Amino acid sequence: MLVLLLLVSVLAFMLIINAPIDPLVAYIGPESTLSTQAIAQVEEHWGLNQSPIARYFIWMGNVLQGDFGMSMSFKRPVINVIQERIMYSFVLMGLAWTLSGVLGFAMGIAAGLRRGGLFDRSVKTFCLIVQSSPAFWIGLLVLSLFAVHLGWFPLGMAVPMGVPAAEVTMFHRIQHLILPLMTLTIVSMGRITMFTRQKLSEVMDSDFITFARARGLTEGQIVRRHAWRSVALPALTLQFASFAELFGGMALAETVFSYPGIGAATTAAALNADVPLLLGIVLITAVFVFCGNLIANLLYGVVDPRLRDGGSSA
Repeated sequence: MLVLLLLVSVLAFMLIINAPIDPLVAYIGPESTLSTQAIAQVEEHWGLNQSPIARYFIWMGNVLQGDFGMSMSFKRPVINVIQERIMYSFVLMGLAWTLSGVLGFAMGIAAGLRRGGLFDRSVKTFCLIVQSSPAFWIGLLVLSLFAVHLGWFPLGMAVPMGVPAAEVTMFHRIQHLILPLMTLTIVSMGRITMFTRQKLSEVMDSDFITFARARGLTEGQIVRRHAWRSVALPALTLQFASFAELFGGMALAETVFSYPGIGAATTAAALNADVPLLLGIVLITAVFVFCGNLIANLLYGVVDPRLRDGGSSA
């Protein structure tokens, strides 16, 4: 994980260095009237007058000491911006990831058991539409329907506007969380649903399931005793591997709903050429994705004890 994180940092730094982003222009403004001497002092202060390799090692040395730099968008240390916003995103992503996994797995199992039926065709149509639609478009539809036309939920933000922090209740937070949560869940559940349906169809056509039917087991008993474990392991891998895609969808959803999470900060950093904040978010996201893959490997033994026993005996 440490080696991969180092490679991610190198790759991200190279991409941003070679991107059409000028951090100096982003800092002083495109119409700056600073003198040449003042601009040179700014370049020296930020280390922009050094080679890319030197700049990388300076940046990495600061990161190892907990200094991710100063955000040009928020005029605050990057680590403070991330700490302030990451809890909003963790709540949103955690709930969306859990709901999309549970609902997607259940819908995939139900569709796989009813192959060719009306429910199966409806689920496939829904999943294909969702997977081919951008997250921000689905977010705008959800916002238009439930907030504008029906008026059931607020338009955005994480708390009501104009309400003092001391008067913000848990109900207010939940009310503002529902629409972005609904958007992220819808965006994320299509892939796991289709994968589970396809995998269950393959398992139900296998020889050991035919033998189980010959023993007189019902479809429900077959799924509970045999099929679900064969489907759960690859579905678990896919769901944990979707952290990166979920983060991308979260960035768009948070922008649509003006939700003050790390995704909205990413969008602001990209639009404002905020290089320090972009690099800090890349590293945090990489750690998040790597931890998700590690948790998936550890949960394999919980889902299928045969894997745990095999690893112990080895």
